[in-house]
Amino acid sequence: MGKILGRKELIRAVREERAAGRRIALANGIFDLLHVGHIRYLQAAKREADILVVAVNSDASARALKGPGRPLIPEAERCEILAALECVDYVTVFQEPTAQALIRAVAPDVHCKGTDYSSDSVPEREAVRQAGGRVAIVGDAKEHATRDLIRLILDRFHSRGN
Repeated sequence: MGKILGRKELIRAVREERAAGRRIALANGIFDLLHVGHIRYLQAAKREADILVVAVNSDASARALKGPGRPLIPEAERCEILAALECVDYVTVFQEPTAQALIRAVAPDVHCKGTDYSSDSVPEREAVRQAGGRVAIVGDAKEHATRDLIRLILDRFHSRGN
């Protein structure tokens, strides 16, 4: 069994990890054009528990949240990139706009969100509470964003005529 799992396989893997006494952290996002802000977020999330599950918005979910033209990288490739990271133990895709249904299914000990959130603004906070977990705001200050990287690329290459 690899790191990239469907929901049923993930639930089974998390159950086995818990039976072995390990604590579970869940982080979620689109992770389109992986950048240093993503890496710092995931490394900080991993420090919150023994096992880090990363939930990736599906292509349709990302498009609904970010608009046409996004994501740039298909979900299967985003998952493969994330699974290659040492700090990531499992990767799964979710179809919904938020990770609430996945949180109810997996019941992580901690749900990690980036510093662009506060504990009060996390959309999944109630699902986390109901599942018996806690929310942790992790990572560095929100100084990196995929949209800014896209804008920079477009500006640099458009101005050169490339």
